[in-house]
Amino acid sequence: MAGSSLPRRAFGRTLRNLRIRAGYKQSDAGVRIETSPQSVSRMEDGQRIKISTVQIKDLLDFYGIPDPSPDREAVLELWQEAKQHDQIAKAQGTTKGWWRSYSDQLDGHFDHYLSLEEAANRLTTHQLSLIPGLLQTPGYRRALIRAAHPDISAVNVERRLEFAARRQARLDEVDFWLDVLLSEAVLRHQPGGPAVLAEQLQRLIDVSERTNVAVRVIPYTVEMNIGLVFQSFTLLEFPPLASRLVEPPMVYIEGYEGALYLEQPEVIARHRRAINNLEQVALTEDASRDRVWRIAKECTA
Repeated sequence: MAGSSLPRRAFGRTLRNLRIRAGYKQSDAGVRIETSPQSVSRMEDGQRIKISTVQIKDLLDFYGIPDPSPDREAVLELWQEAKQHDQIAKAQGTTKGWWRSYSDQLDGHFDHYLSLEEAANRLTTHQLSLIPGLLQTPGYRRALIRAAHPDISAVNVERRLEFAARRQARLDEVDFWLDVLLSEAVLRHQPGGPAVLAEQLQRLIDVSERTNVAVRVIPYTVEMNIGLVFQSFTLLEFPPLASRLVEPPMVYIEGYEGALYLEQPEVIARHRRAINNLEQVALTEDASRDRVWRIAKECTA
């Protein structure tokens, strides 16, 4: 994907691992290539900084990586792939991400999430209270915006709705998959009232018919499920790079005041087990559509 952050994330993570293996701090690396520890940190986090191929090779020498060697070749290949992606993104005018034009409407932490969502090829989300943003109707979204920001202007409401619509365009990509696990409570909450919810539930039914979207409901009748312990979360998975490396998955947990980005292998494993548990107790896709349809009918009765 043009402008993807994946090559830079893989490049930065690989450099970080080599630095740690060599026993150096970010400040040591900064001194070596005459830049700040903060710049080294940003580079290792997959962010763009001004750095040359000569400096990258100097770092590899500093970390004791032989020339030639598989480690050295892997880093330089990722570096070239990252630069190629940057060039494509620059030509397409997408170096900063389409969502940056809505930065005045977004919470600070959400910018980082959007770059990850844009790069991911599969999202698995478990929600306890609200329909996921990728599936929300304008009416449902408008009610949530008004609830969170009572004094927001009509102009800014419309800008946020425009942003939401652009974000949902990802569902039209054939190589993007969305798996949704919803507590039945999500289908009962009524932001904006019964008519708004009925429209939202019909949208849920329609989208669930797509081959790249799966929606399953966890009914009230389940006595206990692990989702009540794990709360709401999203697992993001990424496609392989041209270098055949695979970017590790990440768990995203959003809160009102901020968000968590978790990528430790043991955390990912726990959330995968939670997803497996939830899938075992959730209704099938067909039964879930039927449950959603019946609740929508209640809203219009």
